[in-house]
Amino acid sequence: MSDSQPQHGQPQHWMDGLLDILQEAVEGGELGQGTAFLDGTAADGSGNHGLLATLAALSAEQASRDVNGTSVAGQARHAALHLEVVVRWERDGDRGPFDWKGSFHPAEVSTPEWVDLQARVRQAYDGVVAFARTQTDFPVTGDATGGLAGTIAHVAYHLGAIRQMVKALGSG
Repeated sequence: MSDSQPQHGQPQHWMDGLLDILQEAVEGGELGQGTAFLDGTAADGSGNHGLLATLAALSAEQASRDVNGTSVAGQARHAALHLEVVVRWERDGDRGPFDWKGSFHPAEVSTPEWVDLQARVRQAYDGVVAFARTQTDFPVTGDATGGLAGTIAHVAYHLGAIRQMVKALGSG
């Protein structure tokens, strides 16, 4: 999955391995290939269960429906903020405060807002990947590995919550 494939028998860089897992969570599996934890995406692109494809399959109205006190739109907004904060925290030293509870609101979105929110999730994800790639030549630290592993766990958690909400909505 990673743009940086091992060459001449060299082991994959640790950052690329972690970014591969984040990529699977956000973009889904590589077409027709095995996956680390999601159901595989078929060679024709069907069956993609990554965050972006899951969000794209929903209308604004579906994304706005309340499911046990939250909405898919709220979950997506929160995930986007988290990805944005990861970069601000690591690159800029911004320690907040961050309105985590408020990041789930508004729970309802119009069609243009839903399109914008999906673009925000994509942009925030791209920002994390771009920042992480700037760190590959630095020494391996617990901050770097822990930060990226925590990002993966957080995205995977919210992806799972969203996938369960989609089932409750009867949307797949």
